[in-house]
Formats: sequence, C-alpha cells, structure tokens
Amino acid sequence: MCGTCGCNVTHADSQVHESVVVLKGLLDENDHQAAHNREHFDRHGVLAINLMSSPGAGKTALLEATIEALSGRFNIAVIEGDLETENDAERIRAKGVPAIQITTGSACHLDAHMVHGALHDMDLQGIDILFIENVGNLVCPASFDLGQHLNVALLSSPEGHDKPAKYPVMFRAADLVLVTKSDLLPVLGDFDPAEAERYLRQLASLAPVFELSARTGDGMHHWLDWLEQGRA
Repeated sequence: MCGTCGCNVTHADSQVHESVVVLKGLLDENDHQAAHNREHFDRHGVLAINLMSSPGAGKTALLEATIEALSGRFNIAVIEGDLETENDAERIRAKGVPAIQITTGSACHLDAHMVHGALHDMDLQGIDILFIENVGNLVCPASFDLGQHLNVALLSSPEGHDKPAKYPVMFRAADLVLVTKSDLLPVLGDFDPAEAERYLRQLASLAPVFELSARTGDGMHHWLDWLEQGRA
C-alpha cells in the first residue's frame, strides 16, 4: 500500500481523522502543482493525456501501436510511471519517441509533483501529444490530477466486464474508455462489452467506449480519430 494517497487508511485505524486531514492537505498541494503543469502544457500547445488501467491491460502496447499509426502526423512524447525498471520507457524509445521514466518505489500512482519533475528532463517544444502512462492500478491514480487535459481508462477483455461497477472512481473520471485486447473476446466468451458499457452508464458517465486490439489493429481507427479531435 502507498503511504501518500490514503489507501492504507482504514476505519480500524485510531488515527483515521488525522490521516484524512493530512491527505486533504496532500491533495490540495497536488492540485496546485497540477494546475501549474496544465499551464505549462497549454503554453507549449501540448495535449496531455493520462492513461490509467490495471497492470497488464495493454497501455504500453497501445502506445506503441499509436506511435506507429500517427508517425508523420503528430509529434509524441511519453512519461512512464512504474514502481521499478525502465522497461516500458525503453519500449517507447525504441519507437523513436522521447520517454521519461518515473520510478515511484512504493507509491501506487503518479502525482503532479512527479510529473513536474519529469518535465524538467523533457523538451516539449514541437510536441503535439504527451501521453502519461500511469502506474497500473485501478484505484489510486484516479484521485490525483496530474495536469492532464483528458483521462483514458483501459479495460482489457480478460479482466471482466464488471470493473466499472467495482472501481467507480476510476471509470467515472474517464473521458474515454477503451476495451483492449478485443481480439481475445471470441476466445474468452465471458466478457460482454455491452455489459461493461451498461455498468459505465450506471455511473452517469457519458464517456465513449471503443473496442480495439493494439496487436491486430482492429478498432484502432476509432481511438486515432478521437485523438485527432482532441488535438484539434
């Protein structure tokens, strides 16, 4: 559990009230820094997108396919968040795109201060879209504004279509939901995209839902069109 986001606070804790007060202060500081980050993106004309999902939902694979598809049309940069290793950043750099790795240690999410630090090592001049690949976690990342303009939540077909109901904060915050690994749907048989969308609508979310496979390319055009509209 993370010591900076409150996910280790329980009702059995005798210091719950004190912990909640500290957490509110942390969130207020984070929001202040996030606003500064957003101003920085706006000054450079950069569209910043926060990618959130559980581990293994396909965020990095989606980025690889997106970079290839948008090559020559948009200049892309990536900030990668993981507890350890630079594995994902190395995959992105292999595509010829600048990528800054943030290793969070025990923290289960990125925050605005971490992103601000990464921006010191990234030249945004000429960048059209900055993707921030958050730490794989369906809970904590949704609570921390990074300064992004849009949130994208990935829901992979092996996870189960009830995830929006189980993790409402994440999916309620999403401006777009991507059902990834759609090529596995015929094999799995127990993931119903319509049910996933029904659970999402029960959260009063109007976010579009697209099915796609980064591996086969099926459905990628919906995602790419959405990016072009966001950039415009």
